[in-house]
Amino acid sequence: MRNILLMNSGITPRGGPITIRRAVARDAKRLTRLVRGSRAYQGRYAPMVADYRVGPDYIETHRVFVAHAADEHHGPALGFYSLVLAPPELDLLFVADSAQGRGIGRLLVAHMKSEARAAELDRVLVVSHPPAEGFYRGEGAVRIGTAAANPPAVAWDRPEFEFRIPPDVTTARGSAVE
Repeated sequence: MRNILLMNSGITPRGGPITIRRAVARDAKRLTRLVRGSRAYQGRYAPMVADYRVGPDYIETHRVFVAHAADEHHGPALGFYSLVLAPPELDLLFVADSAQGRGIGRLLVAHMKSEARAAELDRVLVVSHPPAEGFYRGEGAVRIGTAAANPPAVAWDRPEFEFRIPPDVTTARGSAVE
């Protein structure tokens, strides 16, 4: 399993070095707890995650990555994301309430963009939770529309964004020269 220590990524998390690793089936319960316990989904948004489950099958099927303190490989998850390749979509991105404001979300987005580039994707769709709209704009996502409410699962409209993924310039240069 490949662990990526993110200390020199150009993004400096507060609170020490962070490792992002591929999730495994045994992470399912801890990721489910992170989703269900999110303050972002309280009040009118609570029904959307009340019964939500990040199952082992989901983790094995999609590219799910977990962030945690570099010295706590199996400690609490600071955040995670899921990248679906076809069609390209950032399906989930959560940061633990206790880790909010430390740069974890920025690290996860940077990692997702790197994974998308490696998979040769040129864009990644995000159907955002309305309170997260400012975060995605701040990370460079471009608003492309609105996903209409779909009761009873989702009772509100959601902003749609797109991350545009430029090709790796060093790889492109190398192949053009050959």
